[in-house]
Amino acid sequence: MTSELTAPGRTETAASPPPPRTRGPRLRALDGLRLLAALMVAAYHYGGRGGDISRAWGSSPAHQFPSLSGLFAYGCLGVQIFFVISGFVICLSGWVPPVSHHHPSAGRASPGLSRLRSFTASRISRLYPAYWVAVLLVTAVFALPWVAYRALGPSEVLTNLTMLQLPLGVPRVLGVCWTLWAELRFYALFALCVVLPGATRGRVVLFCAGWTLAAALAQAAHQPFLDVVLMPQYAPFFIGGVGLYLLHRYGARDPIAWAIVLVSWLIGQHYAVAGLWHPPSATAFSYRSAAGIVAVVTLGFALVAAVALGALRWANWRWLTVAGALTYPFYLVHEHLGWVVVHALHRGLGVPSYATFALTVGLMLLLAWLLHRWVERPLTPFLKRSVDPKRPPAGAAPPPPPAAGP
Repeated sequence: MTSELTAPGRTETAASPPPPRTRGPRLRALDGLRLLAALMVAAYHYGGRGGDISRAWGSSPAHQFPSLSGLFAYGCLGVQIFFVISGFVICLSGWVPPVSHHHPSAGRASPGLSRLRSFTASRISRLYPAYWVAVLLVTAVFALPWVAYRALGPSEVLTNLTMLQLPLGVPRVLGVCWTLWAELRFYALFALCVVLPGATRGRVVLFCAGWTLAAALAQAAHQPFLDVVLMPQYAPFFIGGVGLYLLHRYGARDPIAWAIVLVSWLIGQHYAVAGLWHPPSATAFSYRSAAGIVAVVTLGFALVAAVALGALRWANWRWLTVAGALTYPFYLVHEHLGWVVVHALHRGLGVPSYATFALTVGLMLLLAWLLHRWVERPLTPFLKRSVDPKRPPAGAAPPPPPAAGP
């Protein structure tokens, strides 16, 4: 199977030293990082927060995991790591240089529109099949009379199938779908600013710099519309991932790429601390220190940087490809269906807490494999052909796996 997580082999139309690298082997370590981030989020949802999971356990997860619940609370930062990976992967897949003539397969469409159609088809076909089934599956399970969680109404479920429920003010079927809304906005910005005109190093650098400045101005302006479009609190993680891809493509001697990554890390850690830190409180479920939050964000950037610069090329095991394929469906189903499994195993069958945790993760991974095998594999190419029946422009990379986030 042709890999989408490989080093680029394309040449830009405009000279921009240093030259891009030639195509290399699959970046399997990035697949592993995606699953690691998903497992971090699962640890947070099962043992690092209160709310509905407390109903599933029968008591606070802090009582179930007295020595680990504080550590599990940092698992929510898997979201930020997902966003960094997404910036890297989307830049890789969307890097189709501008051309001076129409590709034969493009018909009468301009090269830019052809690139945009291909990019849109790859995103829709990778995100929606598993998402649709996850929404319907969670709704069906929650509708069972012996399940303690309420299913949404038919109209709300149908609206959720669009993935636009958050801007429309409709309750969510999947709690994790808020990150998909952030991903969609990133895709739209990248598609309009980079994919449509054609990717060059200068254009990608300008995109990173422009978005960074615009996001800062949006934060200062306190305008809801600008916040929605520019996502100040998430932008530095996507931009940091794009900068890391520039390092991967052009090498470690690219000072501008390093500057993008450094500025993104500095701003990103600020937003992570501002959003997740609070003073020690007896009423709060857990306490995350500012130093701990910064450390996890830094580790996420560092691990993706290690992949970008080839330091993890030794992690080339085939099972990592499978791990990457399971990440997105696992991410979609693990939270809400995990509540049901935890309740059944721990309160229904009396399985100890740690065994319940491990079994729940294992069952969600099994379900993720079933969704990948019987939903994504047959429907993804069908949906892609339906949206973009013509071949993509020459030099287009295969679509990456969706960058899931919680």
